[in-house]
Amino acid sequence: MAPPQKLTVLITGCTPGGMGAALAVAFHSAGHHVFATARNPSKLAPLADQGIQTLPLDITSATSITAAVAAVSSSLSTEQGLDILVNNAAGSYAMPLADAALSAARDLFEVNVWAHLAVTQAFLPLLLKSAAAGGFTPIVANHTSVGSVAALPFQGVYNASKAALAMLTSTLRIELAPLGVRVVEMKTGGVRTNIIGNSSFNAGGERLPGGSVYGAARGQVEKIMSQEGLVGIGVPPEVWAKEVVGALLGRRLPRVLWKGEGAGMARVVSALPFSGLVEMILERVTGFGAVKEALKKAKQE
Repeated sequence: MAPPQKLTVLITGCTPGGMGAALAVAFHSAGHHVFATARNPSKLAPLADQGIQTLPLDITSATSITAAVAAVSSSLSTEQGLDILVNNAAGSYAMPLADAALSAARDLFEVNVWAHLAVTQAFLPLLLKSAAAGGFTPIVANHTSVGSVAALPFQGVYNASKAALAMLTSTLRIELAPLGVRVVEMKTGGVRTNIIGNSSFNAGGERLPGGSVYGAARGQVEKIMSQEGLVGIGVPPEVWAKEVVGALLGRRLPRVLWKGEGAGMARVVSALPFSGLVEMILERVTGFGAVKEALKKAKQE
């Protein structure tokens, strides 16, 4: 069913330069009432200047989530609910699994998995209110990644968190359908945002620890961790966001939305039996072969 003239949309992780901000602008440009949220509300000024309503929301804080639900509820009329919830906020962590700090891995799962479930549970009453009103069938859109279907070296914790969210999304789709709420997974490929610059390696100074089993290949490993080869690759965020908004508001909502550079290829690969050939391709694409060569050389010395 075509959407009414104005929908209410809440998006997490809308710091400018990211995909959440691009989505906020695209929904706003399409004439909808957007609640753009971020942990640091001062960074949302560029969106507020465009007339987009902004709210503070730390998705890992129960207090912050409760306050955001109250703020959204007070902004809506007594008849209105929330039409679309986009769980977009995410963190990153690049490290060989043999060296991964379990505390950092748990923290990433808290942000990339459990926080999204907490936000969905908190806003579900408003989504159900929208469903009861009839017209547009409300949507929960969970942002995962094409990485959720690929075993990429040194991205294991991050990709596992996205794979976990993908499974939760599939289950939510089944469980919320009888309640009149649709659920879609957004498996995004390359988009030219600040995600690489803001990574734990580039912004957080994360490096391979001393004594790592990969020490002999430190340079090659840290090159992969930096993702320097991916800088500048991807579709413009505004193009990606316009396509996503069009799909979410279209007549037939897909179960999984594959958008961004390389998403189509990832979709094809995900349908294939995972074989040694696929591993070889991924090793070549990521540059892992150089790591293997460096370690082999070190053994021979």
